[in-house]
Amino acid sequence: MEWKFGDPPNVAVFTHRKIVDRTSSIVYVSHDQSDGAWQFLPADALDASNAALISLKNIVEIDEAIVILADLPLGWHAWRDSKEQPWQRARKSI
Repeated sequence: MEWKFGDPPNVAVFTHRKIVDRTSSIVYVSHDQSDGAWQFLPADALDASNAALISLKNIVEIDEAIVILADLPLGWHAWRDSKEQPWQRARKSI
């Protein structure tokens, strides 16, 4: 598969243990304006004690559907109701 993200595959991204363990789906993605960081989160259990830092390549391996968000601009976020639903996008409010 061709790499579509502007960031390299080994860039660190923020996620949640439930995503890494594959017990929850990614339903929220943020591409932060301030530092360019990516966040890939489940719908629930957003406590910081379960945060995880993995590579962008690993997050794509967990859910290849996020490749459609490779062009998500800085300062934007995307969400979906479930893994089966399409992504919606918008600029984040300040």
